Amino acid sequence: MFDKLVEQRIREAQQAGEFDDLEGEGRPVNLDAYFNTPAELRAGYALLKNAGVLPEEAAVVKELNETAARLEECRDEKERERLRRVLRDLQLKHDLWIERQGGGRIRSEFP
Repeated sequence: MFDKLVEQRIREAQQAGEFDDLEGEGRPVNLDAYFNTPAELRAGYALLKNAGVLPEEAAVVKELNETAARLEECRDEKERERLRRVLRDLQLKHDLWIERQGGGRIRSEFP
């Protein structure tokens, strides 16, 4: 019953154009930051994000993902080395934050 109601509301919203011109329309959703955030913090971070507040650790994860993407696309070797140093520093900052929160040892997920 609930599923049918939800589907009906979605169809009505589509027909009313409520899903037109959404930010990121037609592009895949990047969930890296979500899955790089510890599971026990995800709901709280989602709530803060919806309120327009970005916790420091979430900002670091976002920067990690953005820097990793820039490194992947970069062809200049000097810039690649600089980006690798930035990634190592950010990963260390992230790992230390996780350890302070009692998450134990975290392996690096970035080059």
